[in-house]
Amino acid sequence: MNVPNRLTLSRIILTIVLIVLCLFPFYSIGINFPKLNIGGLVVDTNYLISGFIFIIAAVTDFLDGYIARSRNLVTDNGKILDAIADKVLVNSVLIIFAYRGFIPAIIPVIYIFRDEVVNALKMDALRKGKVVAAIKSGKIKTASMMIGLTLMFFYNLPFELFNLKVADFLIYFATVMSVWSAIEYYSMWKKLK
Repeated sequence: MNVPNRLTLSRIILTIVLIVLCLFPFYSIGINFPKLNIGGLVVDTNYLISGFIFIIAAVTDFLDGYIARSRNLVTDNGKILDAIADKVLVNSVLIIFAYRGFIPAIIPVIYIFRDEVVNALKMDALRKGKVVAAIKSGKIKTASMMIGLTLMFFYNLPFELFNLKVADFLIYFATVMSVWSAIEYYSMWKKLK
């Protein structure tokens, strides 16, 4: 297993840690995360810790691809594993935020539905001996979502102090881009027939 694939696997492990931090009822075992007051906004420190973990995981997403391309270590298995790790990370966080009421439930529904459609198209292409790599609209979607979710972990600070809903905008924009990229993937898949 090469370095990029190890980084990708570390993203999956970090996602599991993040899920536990966000959902496990630590109070039931006597652990209470302190709350901070930032400009009148009450912030749970477990979300701040989760935000830093999310940033590290997002950086591994950049690094694994960069290292794979710069050292000529790109493999079909690496591309597939990278896509899985991205989806596990982002979809888990979207579900958590919807569960906690930070975003509407329709966002993870659209996002995950899109992922399943695109995965089916990619698997069919793979069955035909073709690998469909990431496209520009998909990368814009991913970058927008990663930044939006990072801001959400940090309570949209500092923008929240000025009542600017930057995190919400980026998450909605990424959701729209996810639909757009699905349409592009579908067009690419049709050309493979």
